[in-house]
Amino acid sequence: MTTMTATELARNLSIVFDRLEYGNEEILVTRSRHPVARLVPGAARMTSMEAFADLFGAIGEDEGEAWLHDCAAADRSVREDLRDPWA
Repeated sequence: MTTMTATELARNLSIVFDRLEYGNEEILVTRSRHPVARLVPGAARMTSMEAFADLFGAIGEDEGEAWLHDCAAADRSVREDLRDPWA
């Protein structure tokens, strides 16, 4: 874990954010030689395709077919309920 003073943090905020985001570092911030904060990287981001890729193989073929059927039925239901607000 990297340690820096509050003054260093204020002067290099953009660099610190880069180190958190891209370097995945944790940073301990001190003031008058006492720890006052710990900065940690944010949660990892995931695209929807990456999230759905994790489902591959997690459910059986029958459950997958039922899920696709339910999605198609929900899509039809939504389309039937939509109306043109300018009509």
